[in-house]
Amino acid sequence: MTEAEDEKPHHLGHRERLRERLLAKGGDSLADYEVVEFLLFGARPRGDVKPLAKELMRRFGSFARVMAADPHKLAQVPGMGTTSIAAIKVAQEAATRMAREQAMEHTVISSWEKLLAYCRISMAELPVEQFRILFLDRKNKLIADEPQARGTVDHTPVYTREVVHRSLELGATAIILVHNHPSGDPAPSKADVQMTREIAEAAKRLNIQIHDHVIITRSGHASFKTLGLL
Repeated sequence: MTEAEDEKPHHLGHRERLRERLLAKGGDSLADYEVVEFLLFGARPRGDVKPLAKELMRRFGSFARVMAADPHKLAQVPGMGTTSIAAIKVAQEAATRMAREQAMEHTVISSWEKLLAYCRISMAELPVEQFRILFLDRKNKLIADEPQARGTVDHTPVYTREVVHRSLELGATAIILVHNHPSGDPAPSKADVQMTREIAEAAKRLNIQIHDHVIITRSGHASFKTLGLL
């Protein structure tokens, strides 16, 4: 090896080796930080982005949390400019849209796991509570998925009249209620149970069925139907 070759930056050729490994062995061959590296390649055409990818993983704790991180928090990481932040956020959006399309391909009953996967991708890492409604038609296919309210770390204001009104606007015959618990504990609170009962009673009068109320967390979920609360 010549002296000039010995002085070449160690990262030269690293990107090409990663690409070759991805194409030859598939995405499972990549570590989480290497997937983050790929996202940063387009934003930073030159230079070694491995240290930045590892720093993102260290700061946020997991790949999912990097993807779900607030843009303002990503901007606090040295080296993360607007182009790099946009690369992370568009990857999150792509994953969310893919999961949503998969959940909408079949009836909710036959694709329940895909629906849960979509909810986890879109909600599990949110820092505050969000309440969403999945609106279904007569064949139990998803018509729409809409966030109805955003609250604090442990409370979301939900108004029964708005839930029922929106269901009627969309012509939904059934709905699934979903919200997240940033605390990580999926157990329903007394307020969750009371709110669900109020919505269920109002919806029943208009022949709108509540299939379930699901609480999403980073580690799993809780189903009101399974728990006998609905």
